[in-house]
Amino acid sequence: MNIITWLFDAQLHIGSQTILWREIVGNVFGLICAIGGMRRKSWAWPVGIIGNLLLLTVFLGAVFHTPNPTNLLGQAGRQIMFLIVAVYGWIRWHQNRGGQATAISPRWATGKQRIFLVVALIGGTAILTPVFRALGSFEPVWADAWIFMGSLLATYGMARGWVEFWLIWVAVDAVGVPLLVSAGYYASAFMYLFYGAFTLIGFFVWWRINRVETAARALLDTDSAMPVLRG
Repeated sequence: MNIITWLFDAQLHIGSQTILWREIVGNVFGLICAIGGMRRKSWAWPVGIIGNLLLLTVFLGAVFHTPNPTNLLGQAGRQIMFLIVAVYGWIRWHQNRGGQATAISPRWATGKQRIFLVVALIGGTAILTPVFRALGSFEPVWADAWIFMGSLLATYGMARGWVEFWLIWVAVDAVGVPLLVSAGYYASAFMYLFYGAFTLIGFFVWWRINRVETAARALLDTDSAMPVLRG
């Protein structure tokens, strides 16, 4: 048995509960991706892609005949979405990096961009809920749709360097933990709980970086203008 086959079939038994090791490993890759994102490192994106591929097979339980036959279509769909947006983010961060140690400078979204995020999150959830229900997703379906839309917008916001993307993850985690527990995905629920605390830390880290870099740019602009004023 090769390592890929072992990883696909390996299970962890805790009491009467069965957890797939690829669910655990996939979430660990997701955590490493989040740490890289907080540090503004381009390698965060390909690491996240590996985790997405593993979790895609987990959340399509009925398709891949896992011990948990519950399909969470929003969770599975967001892994596919992650793959697409991660490629965009990877390219964007790599292009922005140049010769710098970090790939992007955090900045606040504009008022219009914030309105877009709120409208897209609420409107997208409303549109996708009946679609996921028709496809047989786990109830409450709105929560699955909320997680999908929130994940899409948070990942896009991360690629753009918006500080607010961390807060969208908090909103995703707040809904994701009870949904995953009720669906029996305990490893992912635990990681969502951990992510909730981690994303708050990430928000304040990016907020501080933005404040420091903004002050540094203002000081540089002042120094550049001084010769003109003296003349």
